[in-house]
This record gives sequence, structure tokens and C-alpha cells, in this order.
Amino acid sequence: MRFQIHHRTAYHYAGAATESFMEARLRPATTTQQTVVGHRLDITPGCNVHGYTDYFGNHVDTFSIIRRHEALVLDSRSTVDTHPVEPPEFMLEVSVSEARQIYRSESRKLFEYLAPSAAIRFSAEINRKANRFFRAQDELGPSLLALNHWFKEAFRYEPGSTRLDTSVDEVLERRTGVCQDFAQLMIAILRSAELPARYIVGYIETEAERLRSQRRKAPPKLIGAAESHAWVEVCLPGGFWWPLDPTNDCVAGERHVKVAVGRDYQDSTPTRGAFKGAKTKRLEVAVSMQRAPQPAAVTAG
Repeated sequence: MRFQIHHRTAYHYAGAATESFMEARLRPATTTQQTVVGHRLDITPGCNVHGYTDYFGNHVDTFSIIRRHEALVLDSRSTVDTHPVEPPEFMLEVSVSEARQIYRSESRKLFEYLAPSAAIRFSAEINRKANRFFRAQDELGPSLLALNHWFKEAFRYEPGSTRLDTSVDEVLERRTGVCQDFAQLMIAILRSAELPARYIVGYIETEAERLRSQRRKAPPKLIGAAESHAWVEVCLPGGFWWPLDPTNDCVAGERHVKVAVGRDYQDSTPTRGAFKGAKTKRLEVAVSMQRAPQPAAVTAG
């Protein structure tokens, strides 16, 4: 599938800001599951932009504006092709116990995704859930899918029910939240079970966007914000990172576009920065993700 994605972020200040410093993780990643055909970041007011790759492999655009301005607008436009990629069956058929032995032999490489992080802490209740879903003798693949399904069965998706800093224990107790909450709680359970997992930020083709793009019978409805979406990648034995979306009880596939990865949301937030001279009066974030026709294949002859 080919998608055209427009991610617009607008900061409106109460007065004029004298300086702004910002970093943005808005360029989609190129992976085995997706190819970035094109990307452009437009910033108003205009400024010089410098790019670099961060510790987790994300592309970061950073810039500063050192003149007075009453608003800051970032328009990220991307064209991305997504591809279906399935993990080898043998990676899903190993037992949880065998998988743990393999992860221990690679603990230095996987350490960041096995340990607690700033926004993802372990607790006795989370450990009990890890023991429930991941028994040593069980196959890894079905156990991961059972945990993914549990979120759809036991939790309610409710925008506004949590804060950016709501803890994973609070989410577990309340059984409500949004994609960020479900992804971070799932990661906490996985890491507590000694299974490496990382946090993914990206985009999802929601039902409204699908209906806008086509008028025929479609795959199941996907839930997500009109901003960014979050899901999980689990490292399978052999090194394949398997993307699972607990909000939608599915394997993240062609209708997901990955942008950034980290230990938790703090490592991969789309925009982060500081400004001087004013308070933020209003923040507006909107994402449009629409299907686009792919060019026809050229055959020799």
C-alpha cells in the first residue's frame, strides 16, 4: 500500500516568543516493512534545519528560531509504501524458556529493551501478569498473541482518561486508556517476563481515513488517535522485531507506518523543545493518512 501522510503541529503563543528550540521525529523509518518514497518538513517561520540520527536509530530534525514569532508551525509530508512481512514460523514456535535462554546470551545488545525505563516500571502486579501469560513451557508466539488480545478484551479505549505521565500501574488498575498507555503497559509485562520489547510511534489508517480513501468492503476497523499512534515491537529469537498493536488486537501491518522507536514514549515523542518569552496558548496537532495509487510496474518486452 502507498500512503500520503500530512502531520501538522501548530504552537500558538499568548504573545510573542523571542526564541524557540525544537527537535522533531517526524520522518518515517525505512525498514523491511516500509519504504519512504519522499519526505518534506516545512517550518513556519522559516529557519535552518539540521538532521542527525539518535541513539535509537531515529532520524531527528533540529532547529532554532531566534527572532520574535507568535506561532510555530511544522508541516511534515511523507509518501510511504508498506509491505507485508511475516516472521519465520520457527521463531514463534520456540518455548518461552528457550527464548529466554537466547535473550540472556544477547543481554548486552538487548539491555535497553529488557530493563525498566523512565516511564515503564515493574511492580508485583505486573510481574503476576507476566507469569500468567508467559509460562516456561508454552510456545512464544501464541503467548504473545494472547497478551495482545487481553488488552482488547479487558481494557477500554477512552481518549482523555489518562495523562501523558500516567503510570503503567494506574492503567492496569483503571483498565482504561489510549494507545500510549496500552503499549507501555504491554512492554512492562513483556520486560518483566524477560522478553525484550520496544515502544513504537507512528501512524495508523483509521476507519475515517479508510472510508475517505475507498468505498468498498474493507478490513477490520482500526482504532487510533487523529494524531500519532503507538504500538509495540517484540524481539523474537533470531532478531526479528515483531510489531503488535494491543489497542487493535492485531499484528501491526500494512496500515501502520512506523516513525520512531525507543524504550518508552519519552525517547520517541514526535516533537520536543523549549521557547522563551511567552506561554503556549493553544497546541493543535492533526494527521491525515490517505491511500495513494502506486505507479504501475514496468515490464520488459
